[in-house]
Amino acid sequence: MPKSAALDGVTVLDFTRILAGPYCTMILADLGAEVVKVERPGSGDDTRRFAPPYFADQDGNETSEAAYFHAANRGKKSLTLDLGQPRGQEIARTLAGRADVIVENFKTGDIDKFGLGYDAVRASNPSVVYCSITGFGQTGPYRARAGYDAMIQAMGGIMSVTGQTEGEPLRVGIAISDLLSGLYATIAILAALGHRQRTGEGQSIDIALLDSTIATLSYQATNFLATGENPPRHGNAHPNIVPYQAFPTADGSLVLAVGNDTQFARFCDIAGRPDLAEDPLYASIDGRVRNRAALVPVIAEIMKTRTSAAWSEALESAGIPSGPINTLADVFSDPQVIDRELRIALDHPTLGRAPSVASPLRLSQTPVAYRHAPPVLGQHTDEILGALGLAAGEIAELREAGVI
Repeated sequence: MPKSAALDGVTVLDFTRILAGPYCTMILADLGAEVVKVERPGSGDDTRRFAPPYFADQDGNETSEAAYFHAANRGKKSLTLDLGQPRGQEIARTLAGRADVIVENFKTGDIDKFGLGYDAVRASNPSVVYCSITGFGQTGPYRARAGYDAMIQAMGGIMSVTGQTEGEPLRVGIAISDLLSGLYATIAILAALGHRQRTGEGQSIDIALLDSTIATLSYQATNFLATGENPPRHGNAHPNIVPYQAFPTADGSLVLAVGNDTQFARFCDIAGRPDLAEDPLYASIDGRVRNRAALVPVIAEIMKTRTSAAWSEALESAGIPSGPINTLADVFSDPQVIDRELRIALDHPTLGRAPSVASPLRLSQTPVAYRHAPPVLGQHTDEILGALGLAAGEIAELREAGVI
């Protein structure tokens, strides 16, 4: 007998686009919620045009399906609805009145003009969990500003600690502020649903990309708060652990992650330099961090004496963490990744089978449910409106008027 998903019976009305909001609602869909994604007629979510690359169909022909859109929209139903028209707003308010969760990422206050802000929805649906995701939040002097990942990485401090020591600040190679905000939004929604289950009470949630980014500075932020000094960039090295970084080998590069003094002693034995572990300058983490400038060049020369494979075998046998710097081709051909089935494929109306990256959530009793691939624009419009009681003729009239 199939197991139920964790969020079976939860309905989510999704007014989000781009990445942070859609990533949040995709996680909710993976967990079993029914997610209705509201999109603009004719164009839809902006990321439908964030391309190339596009996916190819079963015959190898390029389609109009942007790979970017597929990254954050599986498991959802697509409803096209023009919120600029009164009839579109009316339909959206009807759906909002029935939803368990609403997620929106309009600029602060913009959704209110459609009668879809939290206070308006709560009046007819007091138990709703209503999550707003914005660049800067619902309060503060920047609340009206638009927020995009690259600028938030810059403003939130991540770029200041990313990059080579003598190089320029760099953004992380993915939209990390968006993705982190989507994760924080998901956590908040699940917490609010738990509260609602106990009390029957809904609530609003205010998620800001800037807040999420600063919160995720974690130990870099507390390093600053403890000292008042801006943390320097360390390239691929760790600010508080040494050696914990990428090193060139005889034929490539390898990340060496020595996390404690015992591991360092074992590494030194393997490297043929037990004297390093016995040296009071390097015997402790404190000493290795303070004397990083002297120790790291010594280790770098040692690492060049063997191939990456030889080091990996020796380090693994000694229980010392290390790993190759993989390309994505390497990642998806790795036996561990294959065994964990992290590459999946889902049925799609135009692609046949659409590749996707599996959810990392592994729940024994309420497993992730991959219902379907990301929808084509408006794929479920008739189905959703029919469930609201609209007849085929009414739906046709709405389409003719450009409402859907």
